[in-house]
Amino acid sequence: MTARFERLYAAHARAVLGYALRRTAEPEDAADVVAETFVVALRRLDDVPAEPQARAWLYAVARRTLANQRRGRDRRTRLGERLRHDLRATLPDPADDVALAADARRALDALSASEREVLELAAWEGLEPREIAEVLDISAAAARQRLSRARAALRHTDLLASVPLRDQEPR
Repeated sequence: MTARFERLYAAHARAVLGYALRRTAEPEDAADVVAETFVVALRRLDDVPAEPQARAWLYAVARRTLANQRRGRDRRTRLGERLRHDLRATLPDPADDVALAADARRALDALSASEREVLELAAWEGLEPREIAEVLDISAAAARQRLSRARAALRHTDLLASVPLRDQEPR
């Protein structure tokens, strides 16, 4: 660092900090303003006027830094609100998920263990019959047959009338 910058910092850092503290809600934001103000001063040291105008020049830099800080905060706030709105519009109501999960659990509990297992592999894990066959160590034809029987048994429980299975339309 140059001796001129060190003198500038020593003479005006407290004043710039006070300026920033009076204009921010958080001390951390004020510290950021001071740091950025003096980074600009160091980079543009040849543009910093001599005393007594140096303090006013630093305040002007701090003022622009505060404005940038506010604009950034406002952009982040707007983005956050937009994301929250978009998420609320696309995500299902958690209460619906709880009710649906309870209905699904009751329906699955009404099935045999092998029927339940094949349906869980298809519905929850998203496996195809050939993949189910691999997991259960059976043939693909046997997996398709078990899956078909399990779906038929599930339909007969009538507990999941509103829940579509992978390859059927909702009732």
